[in-house]
This record gives sequence, structure tokens and C-alpha cells, in this order.
Amino acid sequence: MSAPRTRAPLPLLVSAGVVVLVATILVAVTIGPADLQVAEVARSIAGHLGFAVGDVPKLHDAIVWDLRLPRVLTAAAVGAGLALAGAVMQSLTRNPLADPYLLGLSSGASLGAVAVIVVGVSLLLPVAAFAGAILALLATLALARTGGSLTPGRTVLAGLAVSQFAAAGTSFVIFWTATGDSYREILNWLLGSLAGSTWDDVAIAGIAVIVVGAAVLMSATRLDSFAFGDTSAASLGIDVNRTRWTLMVVVALLTGAMVAVSGAIGFVGLILPHAVSSLTGPAHRRLLPVAALAGAVFLVWADTIARTVFDPRELPVGIVTALVGVPVFAFLLRRGKGSAAWT
Repeated sequence: MSAPRTRAPLPLLVSAGVVVLVATILVAVTIGPADLQVAEVARSIAGHLGFAVGDVPKLHDAIVWDLRLPRVLTAAAVGAGLALAGAVMQSLTRNPLADPYLLGLSSGASLGAVAVIVVGVSLLLPVAAFAGAILALLATLALARTGGSLTPGRTVLAGLAVSQFAAAGTSFVIFWTATGDSYREILNWLLGSLAGSTWDDVAIAGIAVIVVGAAVLMSATRLDSFAFGDTSAASLGIDVNRTRWTLMVVVALLTGAMVAVSGAIGFVGLILPHAVSSLTGPAHRRLLPVAALAGAVFLVWADTIARTVFDPRELPVGIVTALVGVPVFAFLLRRGKGSAAWT
């Protein structure tokens, strides 16, 4: 019998993740046409936070604070949120292929976003996307209930049906009404894009991650119990149905907030929980915070690649996450790493 695998302590993993994330943010802000240094970025941020640590040229300060930093922080928050949502959905459904968009949220958000783009009121895009995601969730739960009690399998099938219906509606709206430049705007959003992120986007995504992240971390033990099935979880005194659907709704709200500011970015919520589980093990008390940090780092670099590799043209970040995510997912699948549910 082989000896149990020794894993790094959680405080060490989280501390290392925070250091890597901070370094990633500082370096990513320097990358672009303007010649910036990490020290300048640090001084600019410190100055806006009220610490006098040296002057920064006004142009460079504006590039850091008004353009690049909001985008990088939005990418970090969205990456963390999608990774958290993916880990929770995989646990609740006991499905290693589950992702944050499982309940039709992405397609619902896309329909809402496209609807406001084609009528020329893009300022309402985050609101419309969030409303579309929540309506898709309500439709999924209502459809799942029509056949009897809510079960994970029935809910997943209902989510697929709602997703296809909303996708068909999106295609119809584009075909019937989209003209001129709206095609490019719609395509960028559907493929996921963080271009034009503002401090309002940072606030929306950041607050959602903090609030929902705290809620799911407090439910880590309950999430662990779902790995052994509903009967085992109930024997531990857990109200299975109430816990599952409460957490699903909470995660759906988190996903709706992420999609509202970034569009539909694939693979982050699918592969990151599997990728970090080899370091953390399956326990959610360890998995969730590390997955969130890894998701933040991953999406910051993916977005940095998207906005710089083909400069002055910019790729939607969803293309980059797919190009990276597919081979990584295939590697994890072949090696059998990540969740025990692979087998």
C-alpha cells in the first residue's frame, strides 16, 4: 500500500497564489504599446490609494489607472468567479464536465446583450446580460419542475433545452436586425471580451466574487458531502435539496454578474478546478480559494495575450481561453488528474 500523498499546507498555497496574482497584475499592466515599468505602475496605484511614493508622468498615470488597471482587475475578478462557479457546479451535479454555464445562463445573457446592442443602447448591456442570465435560470428551474421533483439530471437537461432556445433566439435577432458595426460588437461579446472595462465593471465582478466566495467557502463541508451521493449527505444531517438549490442559485447569480461584464468566456470554470485539485486534493476548503486564485491569474494572462499578440488588432479573450483550454483539458483527461469523477 502506497503512503498517503503529502500536500502543501493551505496557507502556503494561498500565500503563493496571492503573490503570483499581485505580480501578474503589476506585470500585465506594463504590457502594451506604451513603455511602462513595474515601478511606475506600483507608484501610480499607491498614489491613487493615498500614498505619496513618487511622481508618475500624467500620461502614464492615466494609462495605468484609467485604461489598463481596470481591465486587468476585471479579468482577475472574472477568472476567479468563473473558477469558483465551476468548482461548485461540478460538486453539486457530481459531473466533472459541468461548468458555470450549465443552466443556460450564458445563452440567456447573450440574448439579453444582443437585444440591447442591436437597438443601439449598449450602455444597458451589463444590465440586460444579467437580466437574461437570471431569466434563463428561472426558466430552467421552472422547466425542470414540470416533470416532478428537481434532480440534478433533470435540471441539466432543462438547462440544455433553455440554452438551445436562447441561442436560437440570439441567432434570430442577429439575422433579422443586426447591421453594420453591430456585427463586430456582437461577435466580440459572444466570444468574450474585456475591452473597455471600467471601474464599475471591477466593482460588479469584485463584489460578486467576494460575497459569493465567502458564502461558498462557508459551505465547503457541505459541498464535500455531495461527493458521496445524496443519501450519504442526508445521513450527515444535510438538507440536500435546500443546500443544492440554494448554492445553485447563488452560483448562478455570480455567473450572471461575470457574464454581464465580460461576455461568455469558456473553459475557465471547466478546467481550473481540475487543474488545481492535484495540488489541493478534493476538499473544497482547500480547492475553492486556490481555484479562484488560479482562475484570476489564468484569465489575466489570457486577456493580456488577447490584447497584445496581434496588436493593433485584438482577439476576443474567449478564443484564447479555448485555444489554451482544449489541449489542457485533453492532457488532464489523459493523465486522469483532477476530480475523482473522471473515472
